[in-house]
Formats: sequence, C-alpha cells, structure tokens
Amino acid sequence: MQNFNYWDNLHRNENLKEFNSDKEGLLWLKLKSIIRVDLVKGFLDYSNYKIEIKKQSENFRTLFDLLVKDVDKSHKLLDEYIRKVSKEQIANIDIEQLVSELYKLKTFQWGGDYQNSLDKFLISRYVKVENSSFDYLMSKFETEINPAVQGYVLNSWYNYWSSVLIENIFKSHPYVLPTIGKIKGVDFFLKDIPFDLKVTYLPSEYIKQKRKEKGFPVEITFLKHKAKEANIVYDKNAKPTDIFYEITEKMKDRGDDLSKEALQRLKFENIEILKQAQDNPKLLAKWLYENQGEMRFGSENRLFIVLVDTNDFNNSWKLKRNIDMLKPTIVSYLDNFKNKEINDLQIDFSFKGKPHRFSALTDVLFVVK
Repeated sequence: MQNFNYWDNLHRNENLKEFNSDKEGLLWLKLKSIIRVDLVKGFLDYSNYKIEIKKQSENFRTLFDLLVKDVDKSHKLLDEYIRKVSKEQIANIDIEQLVSELYKLKTFQWGGDYQNSLDKFLISRYVKVENSSFDYLMSKFETEINPAVQGYVLNSWYNYWSSVLIENIFKSHPYVLPTIGKIKGVDFFLKDIPFDLKVTYLPSEYIKQKRKEKGFPVEITFLKHKAKEANIVYDKNAKPTDIFYEITEKMKDRGDDLSKEALQRLKFENIEILKQAQDNPKLLAKWLYENQGEMRFGSENRLFIVLVDTNDFNNSWKLKRNIDMLKPTIVSYLDNFKNKEINDLQIDFSFKGKPHRFSALTDVLFVVK
C-alpha cells in the first residue's frame, strides 16, 4: 500500500502511468476531483463519514487515509456520489440554448499570431515597433487592435463553450465517470482509465508533413502555380493564409474546369491523408503528443476528437457546435469502448528537450463531415 505522498508526488511530476492500473492511485484521483470544500461536505453527508473540515489539502489527505482502508467500498461510494453531482451539473446546462449561442459566431479568426498568444502579438506588433509613438498606437485602435482583441475573445469564448458542449455529451453517457471538480490532466474516467479530452482538427503541419512524404505538392505553391495558369490575380504581399484563402475563393467563384480540377486535386489528396490517419490513429496520436506546445506539454492519457469537414478543411471549426453529428458519433464510440484492450491504447513517445520517453493511453475519435 502506497501513502498519500507517493501518489501526490507522482501526479505533481506527471508520472501518471501507475494511476492506470492501481486502485489506490485511481482512488486518489477520484478524491482529487471532489476536494473542493463544498463537494467534500456533500460527500460526507452522502457517505456518513465524519472528518473535521479544515484546509483543502488537509481534507484531501485525511479523506484518502480514511477511504484507502477499504478501497473497493470507497470506489463504489465515490462513483455514486460523483454521478449524483454530475447529473445535477449537467441539468443546469441548457444545451439547445448553448448550441444556439455558438451558431452566432460566423467567422473564426484569431486576433494574433505566436500560437494564438494575443499578448505576444500585440507587444511585438505595436509596442516594440521602431518609432512607435502614442499617436501611432491611437491610430491603430479602431482599425487593427480592437478587431484583434475582439477576434481573440470571441474565438476563446467559442472554444470554451463548445468544449463544454462536447464534454456534456461524454459526461451524460453511463460508461463515463466525470470529474466534478478540476483535476489537471483528467476530464473523466472511462473503464476506470483517467482521460484528458482534447478537441482538435487535422493539423495543418501534419497535413504538410504527410503531403511531403507522399510526394504531393505544397498546397500554397500548387495554388500559386494554378492561379498564374488561370490568370487569377491575388495580393502577393499578403500572409500565406490570406493568399490561400483569396486564391481558393476566386477559384470557387470562377468555377471553370481548371479551377475545379485544382481544388478537387487538393481535396482528394488531403482526404487520402485523413483516411490514412483513420486507418492508423496511433500514428496521429503520437504526432499530436510530440508536436504539442512546449508551454502546455503533458503526458497524461488523452482522448483526441479530430473534427474534419472534407468539403473545406478550414471550416472544420464549425463541427464543434454540430450536435447532430457530434452526439451520435461520440455515443457510438462510447458504447463500443468496452471492447477495447489496454494494449490497443498504449503508445510511447518522446518530446524535444526532454531526455526520457513517455508512455500514455490514448485514442482518436474522428468526426468527419
């Protein structure tokens, strides 16, 4: 039997593998999700256990030492209490209203660069610019700075509440034990495996890498070549993403054979990359772990939801609110999760700048339109 400090140290140092197979470690994690004072009081009322309510950290330690004496009974009690509170939390969310709100966002454009870091974008673009002055800054507010801030806030709002929507689908499923308080790296338990839910798209850098491996042309280079061939004029000084958008939109509007063939070729090539990822999702999961942002690095178990609109990959963000596609796909996945073996979920990966290899349980769920 390991003590409280043992599991606490493992969690703090992100050595999470042992939590997957140890009932005491799993008990520690479940307790961590209810350690907020109001949740502790609710659990004590539900279980008829008695402890003196003190600081959060002391309550955590005291409860663990008490519950670990009968692990199986404690798991049953915790599961029942967590499900009870989770149902109350879910009932407080008006899903139809939430979806309606999410559909009000018409464009998805971040107001910055540097991996969507608004502060770095604003500092580098406006504050530390040579000859920057008070009047220069004032002149930029209405035309550039305000729209940038607005885009950042709107996208952050959309990402947060669409994640709430998707998590709600998971937490409503009978196979899922939710976390009702925040735990770093755990959103829910599935077959008593702790998972962090990550909602993403088929990454552009992943597509770029796979296109190179397959000998497909670089998309922007291909489009520029076809634009020249079709006498399509575009702003050559714009950012690559803006050039890509301008050319593809003009090709869609023109609708001639050359334009249609160019767009169809890129689409079919990228769908081939998607199908390869669907056939071997572990390769994509490994890539996602190894190419995550350094500041947000984590080695916890992750369940990735990859959203793809095959008609327009750039519009995949809209699927985060498409409950008519999300719900049946997620429910079907969860219904069949009982058939998965631990070995099917195991991956090992490395990360730049870190000397040792990591191990995690992971899976990829594709939602494809």
